[in-house]
Amino acid sequence: MRTKVLFIALAFASVCFAKNIKTVVLTTTPQMHCANCEKKIKENIRFEKGIKSIKTNLDTKTVTIEYDADKTTVPAIIEGFRKIKYEAKEVKPAPKKTDGQTGATPVSEKK
Repeated sequence: MRTKVLFIALAFASVCFAKNIKTVVLTTTPQMHCANCEKKIKENIRFEKGIKSIKTNLDTKTVTIEYDADKTTVPAIIEGFRKIKYEAKEVKPAPKKTDGQTGATPVSEKK
């Protein structure tokens, strides 16, 4: 019985303390084109409230940021880029293709 109560208490605690971690992909202007750009972004943006991790990709010129949505927002992160003289813009995922006549998702894309 004690084990069952302890398990329920731990399950409840883990739900209560769960973080709302989200990911955003950004591009910057001026574009990130060298290791110094990467270093400047990583060393400065990591101090913004709620930032959990920063990954940069020179090939795609993007910055992927994991953040705690309970502590910050995408506009606040973008404002952090302005502080270091970069304009950041969120990269939106490509919309799914639909069948032009019915508006339904084609069968080949359904899972």
